Amino acid sequence: MGKVFVMDHPLIQHKIGYIRRIDTGTKDFRDTIAEIAMLLTYEATRELQLKDVEIETPICKTTVKELKGKKMAIVPILRAGLGMVDGVLNMIPAARVGHIGLYRDPKTHEPVEYYCKLPAECGEREIFVLDPMLATGGSASAAIQMLKDRGCKNIHFMCIIAAPEGIERLSTDHPDVDIYIGAKDDKLNENAYIVPGLGDAGDRIFGTK
Repeated sequence: MGKVFVMDHPLIQHKIGYIRRIDTGTKDFRDTIAEIAMLLTYEATRELQLKDVEIETPICKTTVKELKGKKMAIVPILRAGLGMVDGVLNMIPAARVGHIGLYRDPKTHEPVEYYCKLPAECGEREIFVLDPMLATGGSASAAIQMLKDRGCKNIHFMCIIAAPEGIERLSTDHPDVDIYIGAKDDKLNENAYIVPGLGDAGDRIFGTK
């Protein structure tokens, strides 16, 4: 059964406060998103299993711990999820990177797939789906379903800010997926923006409007 983890680390909270500010510029916003992603990764990988490996130090032979089991992949949801990739790779440099592209149908308001490229043997990998914002949960749920349809089983979701509505939708649709959240906000407004939120993460990361 999946769990929901809301981070309480002071550095994460401090940096999220900084990117919420309307006067934080594009470069600082982008850099801080990557830093938050790195800190989230530290927390989200706490449950990874270890194995004993015998090595030789300059002094003697000894037994150390190394990561055990499945290889890892990170899958950002385009385009805002790209802002989190470098931060995660700083912590897991050997991870493979896939990409999922979705857009919202203007009539049905449902997410529609337009791109999906995944690493080889994705079904055998521990996968971390990345998106800075979990608002309605529609895109995140659709992206995870796309992964499951392609044989992926060990899936985690990481976001920086989440609304209660998105958490409920994702937990209901995919109860087997752990959700890692930097900050849980109050609600969605009438335009499905997270309140207090930080605006459009993609626009602020890439300097677009």
